[in-house]
Amino acid sequence: MNRLSPVETLPPAFSPAAISDAEAAAMFRAAVNLFRLWGLTDEEACVLLDQTLRSYRRWKAGEIGRIDRDGKARLSNLMGIHKALRLIFREPQRGYDWIRAANTAFAGRSALEVMLGGELTDLMRVRRYLDAERGLW
Repeated sequence: MNRLSPVETLPPAFSPAAISDAEAAAMFRAAVNLFRLWGLTDEEACVLLDQTLRSYRRWKAGEIGRIDRDGKARLSNLMGIHKALRLIFREPQRGYDWIRAANTAFAGRSALEVMLGGELTDLMRVRRYLDAERGLW
């Protein structure tokens, strides 16, 4: 009798493909537009992306440099936040305004205030909250 071990009977683990440089550059361009809609200053954008002001402004002008793994993760979370807000709010402007509104889920702080903590986990916290609100968990 040819029996499979328990490990062999499990489906393969899901491993998402890495974000390519071209995808990251596209997400960066989308993030710049999103930041404009959110009314962010360049300084606030730099905190969310963990970039220097000089680099951000150069990239914003079209000279996008290499985006490292952390940068790609930040951009991915920002796009996830944007997507969740677009699904939650029928009128896009309500989603753009929500980012600055006080929220009891964040102890009275706004999502922007949370994200401006500067850590990748701050972006992830807002994204997880929105994903839960729209029923993904």
